[in-house]
Amino acid sequence: MGEVVDGGRAVLGRTLRFLREKEGKSLGQLAEDTGYDKSYLSRLESGERLSKLAVMEDLDSYYGCGDLLVHHWKIARYDAFKDKYKRYMALEATARLLRVYTPNVPGLLQTEEFAREVLSGPQTTPGSTEEVEEQVAARMGRQLLLSKDPAPHARFVIDESALRRPSASAETWKGQLLRIEAVAQRPNVVVQVLPFSAGVHHLMGKGSLTLLWQKDTSAVAYTEGHSFGLLMDDPEEVLDHCLSYDRLRDLALSPSDSLAFIRDVLEEHGS
Repeated sequence: MGEVVDGGRAVLGRTLRFLREKEGKSLGQLAEDTGYDKSYLSRLESGERLSKLAVMEDLDSYYGCGDLLVHHWKIARYDAFKDKYKRYMALEATARLLRVYTPNVPGLLQTEEFAREVLSGPQTTPGSTEEVEEQVAARMGRQLLLSKDPAPHARFVIDESALRRPSASAETWKGQLLRIEAVAQRPNVVVQVLPFSAGVHHLMGKGSLTLLWQKDTSAVAYTEGHSFGLLMDDPEEVLDHCLSYDRLRDLALSPSDSLAFIRDVLEEHGS
């Protein structure tokens, strides 16, 4: 981990160092001024670490450089994803229309605490605590998509099992349910619950399905499971997956009934 990483993270690190040296500050002085640990700031400059977005916002304010560091951070966060996912992440970031089905809580709707618990599992993110924190920061960065201007229209069909499998912490799970409830009420977001009563369906055991449309109307389908991810841009394949999604959506509860369902789960959790 001691070598400078090529890519967006390296550019961000060099920019951080340039701004600090331009101000005539040592790492120690910067640490005193900002309250961030000196070794942490050093690793950001060397490209060894990816910070949270809030850290870049703080440093942008400290240096008075607008949103320069936030801009570089949005690019650098892709370094936290494996190469095979980077093309999908780039397409997701520019999508104008999203359709998602997942048997789990979607990454775009996860709270930081819940994401940390998921990514800390032994079968998901091997390695150190720092690697987990980078994955959490990257996942939180993805969620900027839902609030940008113009915001894409997103529809999430979530299996009931995702809402019945709580996290280890009761407080974390409550926060996660509240997060889904809040996002479901955004004008550009629709959340539908696929209830157990819908019975067996054709995507059972096949992981998640995401459909993305760009401004130029081009579309891709992305399927993902425990140990695989497949991005498809062939029009026939995308059409097949669109039809699969439509059939599944028709089995789900309406948006209003889904919101009521989520609130019932919240009430059950509270009691």
